[in-house]
Amino acid sequence: MNKVQASPSASIVKLKVIGMDNQHCIGIVSGALDKLPGILSRELRVNEKAIVTFDPKLVSLKKIIEAITEEGYPTVEEKESPIDEGQLAREHVIKDYRNRFVLSLIFSLPLFLYMFSSLIKLPAFFEDNMAIIQFILTTPVMFFGGVFFTRGIIVFLKTRVANMDTLVAVGVGTAYIYSLSASIFIWIGNPILGHELYYETSAFLLTFILLGKWLEAVAKGRTSQAIKKLLGLRPKTALVERDGKEIEISIAEVVPGDIVIVKPGQKIPVDGEVVSGDSSIDESMVTGESIPVEKKAGDTVIGATINKTGSFKFRATKVGSDTMIAQIIKIVEEAQGSKAPIQELADLISAYFTPAVVILAFAAFVFWMLMGYGFTFALSIFITVLVISCPCALGLATPTAVIVGTGIGAQNGILIKSAKSLQIAQKVNMVVFDKTGTLTKGKPEVTDVIGDVLRYAAIAEKRSQHPLAEAIINKAKAERLDIPEPESFNSISGQGVEAKFQGKAILLGNRKLIKLKGIDVSGFSSKLDELENQGKTSMIVVIDGKAAGLIAVADTLKEHSKEAVQMLKRSGKQVVMITGDNARVGQAIGKAVGIDKVISEVLPADKASEIQNLQAERNVVAMVGDGINDAPALAQADLGIAIGSGTDVAIESADIVLIKEDLRDVVMAMDLSGYTLRKIKQGLFWAFIYNIIGIPVAAGLLYPFTGFLLNPIIAGTAMAFSSVSVVTNALLMKRYKFKI
Repeated sequence: MNKVQASPSASIVKLKVIGMDNQHCIGIVSGALDKLPGILSRELRVNEKAIVTFDPKLVSLKKIIEAITEEGYPTVEEKESPIDEGQLAREHVIKDYRNRFVLSLIFSLPLFLYMFSSLIKLPAFFEDNMAIIQFILTTPVMFFGGVFFTRGIIVFLKTRVANMDTLVAVGVGTAYIYSLSASIFIWIGNPILGHELYYETSAFLLTFILLGKWLEAVAKGRTSQAIKKLLGLRPKTALVERDGKEIEISIAEVVPGDIVIVKPGQKIPVDGEVVSGDSSIDESMVTGESIPVEKKAGDTVIGATINKTGSFKFRATKVGSDTMIAQIIKIVEEAQGSKAPIQELADLISAYFTPAVVILAFAAFVFWMLMGYGFTFALSIFITVLVISCPCALGLATPTAVIVGTGIGAQNGILIKSAKSLQIAQKVNMVVFDKTGTLTKGKPEVTDVIGDVLRYAAIAEKRSQHPLAEAIINKAKAERLDIPEPESFNSISGQGVEAKFQGKAILLGNRKLIKLKGIDVSGFSSKLDELENQGKTSMIVVIDGKAAGLIAVADTLKEHSKEAVQMLKRSGKQVVMITGDNARVGQAIGKAVGIDKVISEVLPADKASEIQNLQAERNVVAMVGDGINDAPALAQADLGIAIGSGTDVAIESADIVLIKEDLRDVVMAMDLSGYTLRKIKQGLFWAFIYNIIGIPVAAGLLYPFTGFLLNPIIAGTAMAFSSVSVVTNALLMKRYKFKI
């Protein structure tokens, strides 16, 4: 990644770069961009995405696409259109590899006769014209496999960066050139290189490697199905009311404020708020929740969800890239393009792998020559070492698992914002929950009013945005009390409010605030204790410096809060609750959900420092919250998890976003993290083991002891399928099921 500040005249383009699926390939594409003038910045991701900022006065988009494509990575611009250009490019690559494989196979199959010439008697014509027939059959295969020479040799000469294609090109090219040279001497009647040819080796190597590339391209196309499904959810048109008429327009033409009409069975085009009518909405494609959600006037609706029964109208609030589905797609794409820390070792090895293999192959060639085994024997060893080596398997292990893992999360309403957070999640040993709006519904109701203080409390809270203020205002309205504006108002963060009305000083707050003000509340102490022991948040109303009464508010637990806490505890996690309420209320709520450790009376500004204290005790801490005051704590935690219904600030600060209100998704996120990391480790293990075992065997390690020598064709086939096996292992993740 390389970023600089773009000039006002700069253009930004999003590209789909087919085949750029590991750090090695990113390095090649980055090198191609480095040679172009006017490239101001680039962001290259292993999910084949590139965002390039450039000066159109110095370089054109066409030149950028051509430069990348010339390096062997077919590239197209990604546009907002019904046609998925990236998918078309992917399908073209798959079709191209398939056609190359089929044609290569047709020309290679007759060469089987020469592979078994020592076992079967060939007709005299085939024996006498062996060199020319093999040359005629093999040369077209070399042409069909020319992609490896283009990306392996030509790109290496231009960029000085070797890759798997370089190994294939050198190995196959050496076999072909040697065979051609030997054939020329045979044709002129002076077979000084002997009659042993490697045409069939060259042909079958390319054929099986093309088969592997074809299968790999098909498999990789399936890894990003989650994004394709999300893209496919978006409707193309919307029915809106304009100038008293119903008109159907493109979804791109919908603007905030438009009144949109939705009929039964239709997809909701954009995000908005219901203004009339009611219905049940299937939100499963966004939230993963299968049960339809009832909607009425005042409720929010999500674009791309499906209206099941009734008709309704809603006011568009978010359109285009601001809709929830667009934000989900953006988050998932960025996560799929990010790099997990575990990938760093594989990247380091891959950077030195290809040059090391070439050196090793030459060393093996020289060794067997010096041992007196002859040129053709040593050449066979040289070719086998080159073609069995596969750095791509190392590069693919992590990105493919991350792409599938984040896709599974998105399909279940869990947005994992980076590969790093996916890796950290499985290390968490302590989960800290905010209380209000996270463990509880965040919509408290007034349960007790002690003294004639409700009207004064409502006046004091009229300008407040706190959920407790809303509960007091709603209670006063239900009692049909007049609630005039206060003459002055001041909010005391995390403690209460103070106001003035008709010359009276009104103070409404918790024990901490009242104690700080030095006000005597002994007359209400026993009642205060009783209410707090019941888990109710109690506020003391003080008028003109004297305690006048109490107001108690209770917040109900979310449906699955207790179950989620128990699941976390069973999995060995420590669970903590953090709240601004006093200790008694905190302990009561903690007891109700099964949390033993409760940190109470924490001001919003101090939540982050409390997380820091827990981290200082060598805990890997996940913080789960939903409000603005949770944002610093979410950012401070090793893993921040935001409830999707929470504020934009909290969601922006978090590493994982839960679209649903179901806290069991916290457990699923960690379980999915562990599952994905296991798949990454499996992929890396097999990639490492394959090369650790395969290369020495290819170099002839077993030959002096057992007489076993690996055939170059078998080595090439194994190399081709090593990448396929890594991608397939990642695709098996789609069978993942979370057991609640």
